[in-house]
Amino acid sequence: MRQPLSLSARRRRTGYLFCLPGLTFLALFLAYPLLYNVWTSVHDVDLGQLLGGAERFTGLDNYRTVADDPAFWHSVRLSLVFTGGSLLLQFTIGFALALLFARPFPLNGLLRSLLLVAWLLPPVVSGTLFRWMLDAESGAYNALLKPVGLSHDWLTDPSTSMAGVVFANVWVGVPFNMLLLLVGLHTIDPELHEAAAIDGANAWQRFRHITLPLMRPVSVTVLLLGLLYTFKVFDLVYVMTGGGPVDATRVLSLYVYEVFFTFFRFGQGAAAGLLLLVVPLLAGAWYVRRLRREDGATAGGAV
Repeated sequence: MRQPLSLSARRRRTGYLFCLPGLTFLALFLAYPLLYNVWTSVHDVDLGQLLGGAERFTGLDNYRTVADDPAFWHSVRLSLVFTGGSLLLQFTIGFALALLFARPFPLNGLLRSLLLVAWLLPPVVSGTLFRWMLDAESGAYNALLKPVGLSHDWLTDPSTSMAGVVFANVWVGVPFNMLLLLVGLHTIDPELHEAAAIDGANAWQRFRHITLPLMRPVSVTVLLLGLLYTFKVFDLVYVMTGGGPVDATRVLSLYVYEVFFTFFRFGQGAAAGLLLLVVPLLAGAWYVRRLRREDGATAGGAV
């Protein structure tokens, strides 16, 4: 005779049932595409072979081809420049705004809400907006700069086009950085600053020795999230410049797109797409390891 399940077993089975829809979603829309991409990266697949089902196994040849392509490494360098410039400016401006909005003043909530509009807009809309504003003939920025002789072809000049797309991406990312950093600032006990002020510490000393150390965990999280988002940005750059002029803004995501949908080399595109995941995966692994080390240190201190 079958024994009835214990209460803990029933709860465990119920938990599995609740997790089933989420696991199914991850399997269909994350695991399967990723595994299929891995399979494609080790086969010689073009448009005709994809339709005819005559893919040929090539091992790591696609990865070697991508690694030997100077255009790939050019895109990697551009992605690092784009990501580094965006993160530096987004975090710095976001931190400054978070410090500003952490203090009460009239219209604080209204101004903070208005700043979030940049983050809420779709990247395609933001890219279209900045492409118009930076336009050489009818752009709003050139209309303001022309009287002082500083007008410029921002997006058609290879020397300034990357600065243009970084500028747009900073505008999109600053509100997100500000919001998370502001939450972190509100977790700091105000009595710490009051005690330091009583002891004679000025504003810079309080910021350096109290705010910055206590904000380090939040800052690391904000920078990691910014890295994961910025390194794979496609739509904003594609709408603004399409990777031009003269490949001056062809970041790695655009390189993968061109290999896939311009040259129809699906095997090489899949290999390049997997290489695109290397930096985010390394950053994520470092972050998880850091969290585990901190949790271990906290548990050891508690004991």
